[in-house]
Amino acid sequence: TPNNDGHNDNWKVLGVSEDFFPSSLIYIYDRFGKIIAKVNPTDNGWDGFYNGVKLPSDDYWFSVQLIDSNGEIRNRKGHFSLIRR
Repeated sequence: TPNNDGHNDNWKVLGVSEDFFPSSLIYIYDRFGKIIAKVNPTDNGWDGFYNGVKLPSDDYWFSVQLIDSNGEIRNRKGHFSLIRR
């Protein structure tokens, strides 16, 4: 719910930070498979915007390639709902 109330204003993968999986690749897609965001694992996450425009409440998908310090790779995919109030 990116409504600037300080709770869940950015979407991010929990556990990914500068200390854990800092070189991971994180992408967010719309329902048609178009990449709408590439999330930097060391930043605050995705704020619900695409090219400066607020995206509507909807379901979005993500893919994550977790890369650990040994170079081991784990791939994860899933979805979430963006809720605007």
